[in-house]
Amino acid sequence: MNPYHSIIRPADVSEEQIRALVHTFYDKVRADLELGPVFDNVIEGSWPDHLAKMCDFWSSLIRGTGRYKGNPLSMHMRIDAIRPQHFKMWLGLFHETAHELFGDEIAPVFTMRADRIAATFQANMSARHTREESPRRE
Repeated sequence: MNPYHSIIRPADVSEEQIRALVHTFYDKVRADLELGPVFDNVIEGSWPDHLAKMCDFWSSLIRGTGRYKGNPLSMHMRIDAIRPQHFKMWLGLFHETAHELFGDEIAPVFTMRADRIAATFQANMSARHTREESPRRE
């Protein structure tokens, strides 16, 4: 069953719901013993700016507002501390948060996109790690 056949459309998701998801999710990320340090080392105390940027990102993605300007894949590709297992953890917390806040009717609007984002990031980062680990020909 396709969750987009429900009554809820992405445009029906409010900015308040996006903000709640972003802030609740990143509270969980920060509390996580493995993910928290990875994010803290990169964000370096600028959590308010990061949360605002993530609200813009999800608003652009879900509601089509165009507020987010950036290239999240290239930003993440520069972070050597991100490992393949982090994607599963990130997705687990994201799904958990979306379902806690919104239930089965609205959560898929977010989680289906998060799944695609994670798959794209993971594929690109895995390719990077493979290139870095393969022996060079001389």
